[in-house]
Amino acid sequence: MVGANELKRKMFIVCDGKAHIVLEVATSSPSARGATTMIKAKIRDLVTGAVQDKTFRSNDKFEEPDVERTSASLMYTDAQGYHFMEDSTYEQFSFDETKIADLKGYLKEGVPVQALKCNGQILSLELPAYVELKVASTEPGIKGATASGSSTKKAVLETGLEVRVPMYIAEGEVVRVNTQTGEVGGRA
Repeated sequence: MVGANELKRKMFIVCDGKAHIVLEVATSSPSARGATTMIKAKIRDLVTGAVQDKTFRSNDKFEEPDVERTSASLMYTDAQGYHFMEDSTYEQFSFDETKIADLKGYLKEGVPVQALKCNGQILSLELPAYVELKVASTEPGIKGATASGSSTKKAVLETGLEVRVPMYIAEGEVVRVNTQTGEVGGRA
């Protein structure tokens, strides 16, 4: 059992009888005497992917679900969805496009991901912090543009993801994209 005051980002808990991952945690201490500290958390259901905000008392307790992370990689995509293979067991699994809609812009063949398994069933995926993707189309760069410039332009990456890139980035270059924020961190 883990207490609400021990919650941390990326921790797994059982809330309302379902497995969740903690996305954000904030603590608020009331000024009134005798009032308990409140913990505000943003959690994601591992099965449905639904995100919700919850408020807990500091003395609330949670079970930890039997969740394990295994490394996997995208093999291919087709009309049925995205097909992955576990790196250790070579077992294949797939997700339809709606299940991983917010991740698909960062996925290409060979990108390593973490598959989250609960009770032997793969429920969701976690991306690495950064992925390297090729710029498929963008406006021509401006001669003399440097990394210190603050202006950006729109670019479409090889996966169809639209991002803002610095002016010096040209078509065909590979850029590092932060999977949490969607921001480009420069050339790869």
